[in-house]
Amino acid sequence: MVIKTAEFIVSNTDYKNCPKADTPEYAFIGRSNVGKSSLINALANKKSLAKTSGKPGKTQLINHFLVNKEWYLVDLPGYGFAKTSKVRRAIFHEMISNYLINRSNLHCLFVLIDSRHKPQSIDQDFLQWLAESQIPFVMVFTKSDKLGKRALENNIETYKSEMIKNWEYLPKIFISSAEKKKGLQEILDYVMCLNSNFSKK
Repeated sequence: MVIKTAEFIVSNTDYKNCPKADTPEYAFIGRSNVGKSSLINALANKKSLAKTSGKPGKTQLINHFLVNKEWYLVDLPGYGFAKTSKVRRAIFHEMISNYLINRSNLHCLFVLIDSRHKPQSIDQDFLQWLAESQIPFVMVFTKSDKLGKRALENNIETYKSEMIKNWEYLPKIFISSAEKKKGLQEILDYVMCLNSNFSKK
């Protein structure tokens, strides 16, 4: 797939105000500062489609972008932003949970994981909740260019080993780098494949 157009449509705090659910939708989420906005911009080949910042917690709304006039790319707030108040964290949690559970055209959630770190409990807990809530998702390891090949492989294998303790099988995994454009085409091809299934419904 080649992205020819990507345009901002709307921002919301309530899934009920999102665009009509008649178009396949793919949401991106991850712990604060995981490189989510950078990856979205790299996928769309637009430097300023999603707002990037050196400070975690920049995204605070459900942001819809229409891609190729065929599917929605959704930028969700990051989770685990410790510098925000408990009240704000609770609001984010409710907003994201309601969206994920109730958005009928959400075809797949891309959960971004920083490849530089060992398994974090906050990520593991979130992935477990997704599985229990029967929300389809894949994992995207970001910032792979920040590690050597051996260190990257070791970190991902550690992640797999940790997950397999509690999972029957592992979700699909992508390895990406927004800076080096790594893994972008594989993600877009996966979206194209899922889009074809959506059109058959």
